[in-house]
Amino acid sequence: MARIDLDLAHAYRADPKADADYALLPLKLRFEDGGAYALLGPSGCGKTTLLNIVSGLIAPSQGRVSFDGLDVTRASPQQRNIAQVFQFPVIYDTMTVAQNLAFPLRNRRVPAAQIRQRVGQIAEMLELSGQLDQRAAHLAADAKQKISLGRGLVRPDVAAVLFDEPLTVIDPHLKWQLRRKLKQIHHELKLTLIYVTHDQVEALTFADEVVVMTRGRAVQIGSAEALFERPAHTFVGHFIGSPGMNFLPVDSDGRQIHAAGRRLALPPGQELPPGPLKLGIRPEYLALAAAGAPGALPARAQQVQDIGTHTLLTARLGDSAVKARLEAALAAPAPGEDVWLQVLGPHTCFYRDEVLL
Repeated sequence: MARIDLDLAHAYRADPKADADYALLPLKLRFEDGGAYALLGPSGCGKTTLLNIVSGLIAPSQGRVSFDGLDVTRASPQQRNIAQVFQFPVIYDTMTVAQNLAFPLRNRRVPAAQIRQRVGQIAEMLELSGQLDQRAAHLAADAKQKISLGRGLVRPDVAAVLFDEPLTVIDPHLKWQLRRKLKQIHHELKLTLIYVTHDQVEALTFADEVVVMTRGRAVQIGSAEALFERPAHTFVGHFIGSPGMNFLPVDSDGRQIHAAGRRLALPPGQELPPGPLKLGIRPEYLALAAAGAPGALPARAQQVQDIGTHTLLTARLGDSAVKARLEAALAAPAPGEDVWLQVLGPHTCFYRDEVLL
C-alpha cells in the first residue's frame, strides 16, 4: 500500500495553449495510504485519464506522480505494483474460478499454501467459495466480474487497487451487494482503493472521500456530507443530490440580498461581498414558510409529485424554477397556488464565479 501524491496536468495534443486543450488541468491530489477514494464526474471529464496516470498506463505531459515520496512518473504499472480492475471482466474462461484468482500470485511464485489461503479468503469475501472448481466460461456476467474484482484484490502487497467503473455490466439489483462487499473488503484488508464512476450513489456509498471532476478539473474532494452540505462549486451542487441544488441569481449589498424583486436581510452576523451572486439551497432545505416570513420569498407552485416517502414540489420563484422536497405528512400546495419558500437559513450557500464564498 502507498500514499499517492499527484502534481500534474495532461494534454493529448503536443502544444496545449487553452484550457480546452487539456484532458486534465493542473491539479494537486493526495490519496492517503489505506484510504478508499472515488473519482466522480460525467463522461469525458478526465476520470479514466487520471486513473491511468496513477496506474502508469499513461505518463502525464506535465508534473509528477509520487508513491510514498518516490517519483514514479515514468515507472510502469508493474514497477508501481498496481492492480487495476476494468469496466469489463478480464478473466481466463478456460480456467476455474480458483485458478483465475490464484493466477496473479502464481506469477509471483507465491508458495502454494499461501495461495490457497489467500484465494480462500478472497473467495469467501466475494461469496465465490461454492464456485471455486467451476470453469469461468460457464458463469454469469456478475460472477465473472466478481472474479475480476478478486484478481485485483488477491495480492496483499499491492500499492493500490484501481477500479474503472467495474459495476457497469452488473445487473442493477446486484450492484448494491457488490458495493457493500467492496466496502467490507476495504475495512478488512486496509488496501488503498481508487474507484472511477459517473454514478453518485456508487461513489458516495463506497468512498471515504470523493473527488468530483468536471471538464478536466477536480473541483472538490471531500466526504459525502461535505459534498452535500457545502458544495465548493456550483457543479458539485448540481451534480450531487437528486434533484440537485437550487440556484437563484441575487444581488448583494453586504447585509441584504435582492432576489426575485424583493430584499431579504441576512441573518445576524452574516455578511456577503457586494455585487451579483448565486444563492444555492438544497431541495431538502427549501421549506414552505408563512407569508412574509423573514428570509422567505413568494413563489407559485407548478407541479406536485407524490414520491411516497416525500412530496416533490416544483415552483416558479421569479425567473427560476426551484424544487422543494417536502415531508409526505405535510399538506402539499396545488399547482397554480401561491406559496412562500424559506430560502435563507443555516444550509444556504452563496457563490461568486461558481465558487463557494
